[in-house]
Amino acid sequence: MQLTILDYTNENDVIGMSETIGTPEYTGVKIHDPTSTAGPIGLLAFGIATVLLSLVNAGYYSLGSSIVMIGAYVGFAMAITGYMEWRKGNTFGAAAFVTFGFFWLTFVGLLILPKLGLADAASPTAMAAYLFMWALYAFVTFIATLKYNRALQFIFATVTILFVLLGLGYLTGNTLFTTIGGYEGIICGLSAVYTGFGQVLNEVYEREVVPLG
Repeated sequence: MQLTILDYTNENDVIGMSETIGTPEYTGVKIHDPTSTAGPIGLLAFGIATVLLSLVNAGYYSLGSSIVMIGAYVGFAMAITGYMEWRKGNTFGAAAFVTFGFFWLTFVGLLILPKLGLADAASPTAMAAYLFMWALYAFVTFIATLKYNRALQFIFATVTILFVLLGLGYLTGNTLFTTIGGYEGIICGLSAVYTGFGQVLNEVYEREVVPLG
């Protein structure tokens, strides 16, 4: 009796292994995985949304329907990206994109549920706790990026600082923290856009067009 096992490798290829009961042996069959990396989708969505929301925090315009819609867009885009990364065996990509994707969806919920009369608005203390827990998650994710390039390290370091600043704004009632967080968030978002486009261009041209460190 012969059993064929498909084993996903780190190189995103599938190697067929033919196993006769009691005597395993490799057949040498190699099936190429044609799917592309999904990382740039999530990075670009995150970057664009973060810049737009940070402009609100920096005081350039008020929070409105455009932010709600961009929040819904980035939430679903990042969650889908995370699923695609999971399919390719990338645990870090799956954990980061899915979790931050649902952060954006919960953020949209915090905005619209009170407006619909379905829940009370979160208190400043509750919002501070919410943001500080996300800061903790972002920090742990930053530790993981130390195995990756400098561009990813910068994104997750700045998003950690961003959550802390916004949390302090709610906790202390001092809008200066929120304003500083707005400008810091713009930098964070632009760095994610830079990294996302960098990954796309480097793959298209098959060389390092955009340095990522």
